[in-house]
Amino acid sequence: MPNASPITTILFDYGGVLAEEGFTLGLEAMARENRLDPAEFFRTAAEAIYGCGYVTGKATEQDYWTLLRSQTGIRGEDRALTETILSRFILRPRMIDAVRALRKQRLNPVILSDQTDWLDRLNTRQPFFQEFSRVFNSFHLGKTKREPSLFTDVLATLKVEPGQALFVDDNPGHIARAAALGLKTHLFRSEELFFTELARLGLA
Repeated sequence: MPNASPITTILFDYGGVLAEEGFTLGLEAMARENRLDPAEFFRTAAEAIYGCGYVTGKATEQDYWTLLRSQTGIRGEDRALTETILSRFILRPRMIDAVRALRKQRLNPVILSDQTDWLDRLNTRQPFFQEFSRVFNSFHLGKTKREPSLFTDVLATLKVEPGQALFVDDNPGHIARAAALGLKTHLFRSEELFFTELARLGLA
């Protein structure tokens, strides 16, 4: 059946949508191991990865862990700390199946992620880039979803109008910025609610 929705392109976040949120889960494990308050440690670690420039490709993994150690006192070698996070980014099979179903409808699934070079490494471990027409990663773009212009840049590259794009993310701030620019949005809370939204939009 032809797709009657005006939406042609679906922009997917990676961690927390297509995969388990390995960054959050890994930081929770580090906080427990180092006897730190998980919420406070997460806030510090999240701001550090943006603040040091690792998420925009302006700093290295080593820079990030060095900064976070100095701010929080966590222990561990860089490689072990990174693995604590990467091992928890587990792809969600039902979400990948949904991406494939969207492609069969001649829709355009795209990744739009605030990530580091970790995303490339995760793809090497368990390839998934091939399921998407494009992968936009802040590490390579030099810009993040905290900046509204990222959304306009991506839409311009894809030659898509805001109303033709559905943006799926688990971060309310990112969702608000995209919605303010006219994108259709879905704040991801569960696979079930996501599939319900696809059906409501005529995409399932």
